[in-house]
Amino acid sequence: MTQATRRAILAVVTGIVLLALGLGAAVVVGDALGIRTEPAAQMQPAAPAVAEVADAAAPPSISSLDVPTTERVGVAVDELLDAVADAPERVGEASVNVVQASGEDDPAADGYTLEGDGSALRIVAGSETATVRAIYDLAAHVRAARPLPDLLGEHEPSRLPLRMTDLGAVGVTPDPAEWESGDDYSHASKAFADVLRPEAPYIDDAALAEAYEDFDGFLRHSLANGFNAVAFPGFVEFVTFDDAPGGPVYADGDDHRDKALALREAFAPFWERADELGMKVFLRTDMLALTGPLEQYLTDRFGSLDTENPEFWDAYTAGLKELYDAVPALDGVLIRIGEAGPVYDVGGWDSYSALEVTTVDAVRAMLEAFTGQAEASDREVIFRTWSVGVGAVGDMHTNAESYEAVLGGIDSPALIVSTKYTLGDFYTWLPLNDTLEQGEQRRIVELQSRREFENYGAFPNDLGPEYQWALQQLLAANDRLEGVWVWTQDGGPWRAGPMSLYLKAGFWQLYELNTQVAASLARDPSVDVAQVTADWAREWFSDDPATVEAIVAAMGASRDAIAQGMYIEPFAEQRVFAIGLEPPPMMWIFEWDILTGDSAVLDVMYAIARDADGGVEAAISGGAEAVEAVERMRELVTAPDASAWRSAEMREAFVSTLDYELDTLRLLAAYRAMILHQGEWHDTLAPEAHAAWDADRAEFEALAAEHLDRYEGDIDHPAFNLAAAQLGVERAERDLTMAWLARVLLVFAGAWLLIGMIAARTRLVRRPGAAAARASWIASTRPWRARESTLGMLELDRWLLLAVPAALLVATRAVQTSFLSWTHLAVVFGAWAMFALVVRACVGRRSPWPVLAAVGGVVVLRCLLTLFAVAFTGPGGYWFGFWTDPVLRTAYITLAFALFVWVFVAAGWALSAQVGARRATGYVLAGVGAGFAVPAAVVGVIGLETALTLWNDEMGLLPWGLARILGITTYLEIPASTPWVAAGAGAVLLVLGVLLALPWQRRGAAAS
Repeated sequence: MTQATRRAILAVVTGIVLLALGLGAAVVVGDALGIRTEPAAQMQPAAPAVAEVADAAAPPSISSLDVPTTERVGVAVDELLDAVADAPERVGEASVNVVQASGEDDPAADGYTLEGDGSALRIVAGSETATVRAIYDLAAHVRAARPLPDLLGEHEPSRLPLRMTDLGAVGVTPDPAEWESGDDYSHASKAFADVLRPEAPYIDDAALAEAYEDFDGFLRHSLANGFNAVAFPGFVEFVTFDDAPGGPVYADGDDHRDKALALREAFAPFWERADELGMKVFLRTDMLALTGPLEQYLTDRFGSLDTENPEFWDAYTAGLKELYDAVPALDGVLIRIGEAGPVYDVGGWDSYSALEVTTVDAVRAMLEAFTGQAEASDREVIFRTWSVGVGAVGDMHTNAESYEAVLGGIDSPALIVSTKYTLGDFYTWLPLNDTLEQGEQRRIVELQSRREFENYGAFPNDLGPEYQWALQQLLAANDRLEGVWVWTQDGGPWRAGPMSLYLKAGFWQLYELNTQVAASLARDPSVDVAQVTADWAREWFSDDPATVEAIVAAMGASRDAIAQGMYIEPFAEQRVFAIGLEPPPMMWIFEWDILTGDSAVLDVMYAIARDADGGVEAAISGGAEAVEAVERMRELVTAPDASAWRSAEMREAFVSTLDYELDTLRLLAAYRAMILHQGEWHDTLAPEAHAAWDADRAEFEALAAEHLDRYEGDIDHPAFNLAAAQLGVERAERDLTMAWLARVLLVFAGAWLLIGMIAARTRLVRRPGAAAARASWIASTRPWRARESTLGMLELDRWLLLAVPAALLVATRAVQTSFLSWTHLAVVFGAWAMFALVVRACVGRRSPWPVLAAVGGVVVLRCLLTLFAVAFTGPGGYWFGFWTDPVLRTAYITLAFALFVWVFVAAGWALSAQVGARRATGYVLAGVGAGFAVPAAVVGVIGLETALTLWNDEMGLLPWGLARILGITTYLEIPASTPWVAAGAGAVLLVLGVLLALPWQRRGAAAS
């Protein structure tokens, strides 16, 4: 066998190995993406109904009251008297008499009987709790303008005894300046920011007094709505940790201790007031909750934040005991482990959270410690299953097996497990969370009134039928269900949407409906939700039956407007999985108010819509259906005479929010059509699809300009954030031009390749550049002949041998990025430049043309592959295939990877004829190491998150909002040290390459 034959066989084997490695890389990428779908079992709430609304009944004046003289009953009576006073008129008089059994009060025994008639009402109650409920029911009937005798009869105890609310907007200052920018995605409420002071005495007494009145008003309103517990934010802020084992945590003179005592003294009256009124108080905290000295104490004691060590939690349980001893009014603690970090922290105070409880052992160690302490102190621990991530703890919120792995066997009577009713976050189209149907623990259901992902409650959004169906299903499946936790205000960023603050600013009455219906369902899951809606409409908007019916009918259509207008049904009704996570059913709005323009989401969304019943056009039609629904809602609300409304301001608020929703959903409908027709063009290459996209684009841009002009800076109706969408449009507008440029470059590169292949057998060999093309072809496919292929070349051919591949590489990468990503080009060309410089330095006085011919030739082949992929419909089509077609993705990655590695194999092979195999390998390894190390180090200096954000903004691959809200590295769990690890690996290759490149003398030669 000749040497040429052996080399040819080796080349073929090498090619096969590289293709196999490329196929392996493609499989790994496909597995990492993990893009798949499965049908989602949709909730099946009853169709919305409109209750028959009777004429308003004027309440009687309360002529006499014979009730227990307790503060709790007195506050309930205040609500009844206020309701009567607020009525437009009063007819007749009535007395209210309470017959209450003596003995210990049972908070769960709130059933009562109302006897008598319209002029003399007698409440027969077995406990103070029952008495208070009866009085609040009378007040609610008055506000709903319903006759009080309708309440006569026996009233069963509430089905769910624990009805908890968040803190609403208590302590939050409605400062318009903080909402004007609309891009503050912090989740910190800044509650009590006016109360807290960084220096002693740490508390502003005047602001504290105002906050107390704010809190008292919130308690009164929540009690009237039917709630009996409140989640109050904070924990470590109120603890000195004086009794922490191995302490002290705070050294002498540390102001953390003084602050804790000051804050505890300031807020203890809040908790005691809640207790006085029959409201349980749970301190709401993330775990780990830390201060600087506390973190140092824990690290010194355990070597790290070792949350799996049972003794680690002793400091926290000691802190809870300290609090409970100091303030007996506290009823327990509410813990979340699934979210933490700076997005929740408040500047200026050394208290923060860390995402450290991430393993099954850590969760179980924490809960065993906390429940043990709770049992000993007669308190309760509410543990939220909300978590985001990989593994049993990461998906225990949605995975029945993970729930059991984390919580199975923990059956403390002091433990209550709290879970969102949706299988994920509070989105429409998600299935019912079936993990609420399992477990031996006590359970409560989380509900959100001000739906954060559906424009923060700024649109009408009647969740009554859905709440009812969900609670009825869960109660039938799990007899351990005992309560609800209703978020009246919280969830998501506080200042990125409308400045609607519960009970104090904006059109909060709109989402008050969901709060009231949730409390009503917790008491009686079979309640007529249409009647609850009518009562809400009558309380806040009008006494006129026709107007109330119109509002109820409009609210009945609100869910269709949300479900179709803010979601793309074929995508939303599927469970979609990607990169080890389950993206939510919205995604094209990521998150909250950012209309996304990234290819990953929009291309996958199109592919799912394409394959669904009705295809793309059916998916597009949902936008028009939503617009029509809002138009009907507006007609309903504006049809009654304006004088029938209780106030012109409330009518204006309702009509304005419908105008805002109509404008927004028209914008979203145009965008939906545009992105789906864009995907259709990439998929089918049909000119008609491109023409449809272009028409949609023009409509979207016109509507976007109108939307921004009308609503930008409006703190009640804020404009959507269209930055990412406009970047996506800019990229899409360049696709066709880039496709034509790719075709031109493809012809040029193909001609160069063809000339190289046939030049030796034609007269072309005498033409300028033919020898360079021939050398490039030979060196790239048979690198052992690189040296001979470059012998005798003219100066022009040599420069063409360098210039053509380099220019083609620059042009290809520029076209591939639509001339928009200079970050991408800088990294790619920086890496190539470092490789070339190091290899050139190693070659020294030897001829560089063989290795240049080999590398340049393979670069041309690699560019041909990329240009071919881009030539159909531009870079957008390239990424469309990557995200949606596993076969094309696998084929492309296989070839691209093989050619990429072949560059370096060919370079080493070409050099080996000049310096030998060992030193040639060293040259290449040194070049590769430098090519990795220098760009990676630059990225490390800049910061990985910053670099990825800049690159993604230019490329538009992942949601633009990802970096602004969660952080790309955080969401994808990419360690911040990654660039430095890459730089270190590159440095190792560089050193290894240098060692191999050095001339080695044999011992025998040295001795002689």
